[in-house]
Amino acid sequence: MSLLFLLSFIPFFMYMYFVSLKSIHMLQLNFYDENHRYFKWLLKNPTKVFLTVDMFFVIFAVFITIPSTVCMALFALFYLVVLYQNYRATKKEQVKVKLAITPRVKRLLVTLTIIYLLSFIGFYLGYREEYIYSYYFIMGALVYINYFVVMLANIINKPVEHQVFLYYKRKAKKKLDDMPNLKKIGITGSYGKTSCKNILNDILNVEFVSSTTPKNYNTTYGMILTVNNYLDKFNEIFIAEMGAFQRGDIKQICDFVKPQYGILTRIGTAHLESFGSQTNIQKGKFELIESLPEDGIAVLNRDDELQVDYPLKNKCRVIWIGIDAEDADIRATNLKFDYHGTQFDCTFKNDPTVYHFETCLLGKNNVYNILGALALGEAFGISKEKLIAGVKRVKPIPHRLELKRVGEVNYIHDDYNSNPVGAKAALDVLKLMPGKRVIVTPGMIELGDREYELNLEFGKQIAKVCDEVILVGVNKTKPIYEGLLIEDYPEKKIHVINNVVLAYALLQQMKVSGKELYALFENDLPDQYNEK
Repeated sequence: MSLLFLLSFIPFFMYMYFVSLKSIHMLQLNFYDENHRYFKWLLKNPTKVFLTVDMFFVIFAVFITIPSTVCMALFALFYLVVLYQNYRATKKEQVKVKLAITPRVKRLLVTLTIIYLLSFIGFYLGYREEYIYSYYFIMGALVYINYFVVMLANIINKPVEHQVFLYYKRKAKKKLDDMPNLKKIGITGSYGKTSCKNILNDILNVEFVSSTTPKNYNTTYGMILTVNNYLDKFNEIFIAEMGAFQRGDIKQICDFVKPQYGILTRIGTAHLESFGSQTNIQKGKFELIESLPEDGIAVLNRDDELQVDYPLKNKCRVIWIGIDAEDADIRATNLKFDYHGTQFDCTFKNDPTVYHFETCLLGKNNVYNILGALALGEAFGISKEKLIAGVKRVKPIPHRLELKRVGEVNYIHDDYNSNPVGAKAALDVLKLMPGKRVIVTPGMIELGDREYELNLEFGKQIAKVCDEVILVGVNKTKPIYEGLLIEDYPEKKIHVINNVVLAYALLQQMKVSGKELYALFENDLPDQYNEK
């Protein structure tokens, strides 16, 4: 075998490593193919998967007519060029969540390298110069289907990953068992989980040492990481945000954490695609409440019909919160909203006093989140005076109706996993703003068969609130566009872009002298949904 043949593969393996990182990034964004999310992404995005520069590997078939030394040079040159072009293109991409180089990713890279090397070693052992074109063709094909090779590597690694998972799970379980006095609170719902978690943590910390799951650590693995890396012996309360994509997910988290207290925010249509039906969503969310011990406490929303109508099997104590429901145990009345924040009065069951609360948080949904926190705060013996102070000190929650002024534009960031009820609530907040109102949105996703219908309705709602509209993504936002037109919204006020970065320049052009500009960023789709 010539040295030139060996050298010709150096650019190939460099490019293989590059494209593998991109494929693994998509695998990571899709939770390592949990519930076949990665495979479904591949099926839904044939253009990104198959219409790539890698498809030109087919030209290697004509190498049969070219001298072998020329083949080697052309093969090396091809992968040098595509490596350079892809590297330049990647530099210009806006990536919201970068690939985290975790030990799991490193193990995947090792397995991928072995898969590619096995093919190369096979050629090495049976090398014949007249077959050189076929060697290049096969290796080119393997890079072309790299997304699927990554999926294969993920399947191969599953037994190892399961053992790693069990090791860290046992470690975290022992740590929890060694903290028998720790109060454990679970929070779930179709939306409002993170806001409720942060609000509850701020309020409870007026009297206790409370800790929460960070960021979006809302899966079983997220709980294990949190317990092992963030929880310590000084914590008196642990607040666990619990997310789910299907029935059984929350039950699995509860079996690990064993919460004594639970808050169910609201039940909506988020992740309808993976749950399959509204009934499955309802039952899935109630897995938290039905996992509580009989001496535990559940906080439920009296204004949510899907909570009121649910035949609860658990005999634990239930505290009902509400705004519209007069028979709620803890009820907010006289709500007043403006762009500075929210004020409301609150009554507690068996207490004739009416208490007044103020917060910098925006929107009716945050009042519900505060009520849930007040319910457990009172149950834990925190005085009303401290609860009032706790609500006042609650900090704005990043990316959840967070109002920020940058230059001459006021940004309202509500760009995390939008849903129909939350999106309508965000529009209600935008409507309060005293100035020109603009929305920037890619629409809502993971709503199953109702996705088109719900985005169409969202467009109709936008038409009644916004002075101008910026839609991100031509294909995803078609139903919103149609909803706007149904309401006779002027087309010249609708701007369609494919990169959210462009919205900032557009907003600068929309400024009107003497009038404040408020821009609501409603939803920010993960990288796997980019149309670019």
